[in-house]
Amino acid sequence: MRFIFSFLFVVLLNYYTLAQDKVTLYEQIPNVASAAEKLGDADIPVLYRYEIKGSDKAVLIIPGGGYAHVAIDHEGHAVAKEFNKQGYSAFVLYYRLPKDQTMKERKIGPLQDAQRAMQYIREQYAFKKVGVLGFSAGGHLASTLSNHFDDVKIENSKNTRLAPDFSVLVYPVISMDDAITHKGSKKNLIGATPTADDQAYFSLETQVSEKTPPTYLVHAEDDSAVPIANSLRYKEALDKFGVYNGIFFYKTGGHGFGLVNKTDAGKWSDAMFVWLKSLGDK
Repeated sequence: MRFIFSFLFVVLLNYYTLAQDKVTLYEQIPNVASAAEKLGDADIPVLYRYEIKGSDKAVLIIPGGGYAHVAIDHEGHAVAKEFNKQGYSAFVLYYRLPKDQTMKERKIGPLQDAQRAMQYIREQYAFKKVGVLGFSAGGHLASTLSNHFDDVKIENSKNTRLAPDFSVLVYPVISMDDAITHKGSKKNLIGATPTADDQAYFSLETQVSEKTPPTYLVHAEDDSAVPIANSLRYKEALDKFGVYNGIFFYKTGGHGFGLVNKTDAGKWSDAMFVWLKSLGDK
């Protein structure tokens, strides 16, 4: 009995040690405002590693939060553990929030961190596939990474591939169109009076191409914070360019439910893992 308890203790210790394993993304953080004083912990991007030894596939997880905070628990750590159960190594990104006080150019700060996270994973590991999964504003960041990976905003002397191999977007902010966008996310990222170029660049339904990775979408029809039109427009663009995609709709559930929609017994994550298996060599 003592042996069993000792064994379980070691297993749990290793598990929670793994859950707390994190690395800073940069030796020197780019795009820091010259007037910024020493950065606090909230402005230092980190990557939490949920590595499975011997796994050949991984996912970069980007929590949401309206570009005002990072919902790192239910849209980050909990999701990483779910992917671990399916044999994926997982990496949870705590990214910088766009702020004029700390950034020279706030609109590119989150994208820099997402590109750097993908760069880090590809350079440190030899996974066959590395995808990205994002929730809400994190879904916007994931789809920005999925379409602007060639517009490199970080130092990339090794020409490391920054494109995800697949993309999963859960109740994502997609568009900057005022008719359907999440106005808080839009304002926080590109300001109250964005230029036409910025609005177009960050309206990802207009940025899809044949290079966009296979994509799985999840949304509730009654989402009043981020209307389902965001996912529908993105799917329409994916279909236009022949990008392999899937979609999981809930009738109810609203916004921000993470892994568990308490209004519906259906598990979008189960359907997503089936879809991921269908990718094969796509």
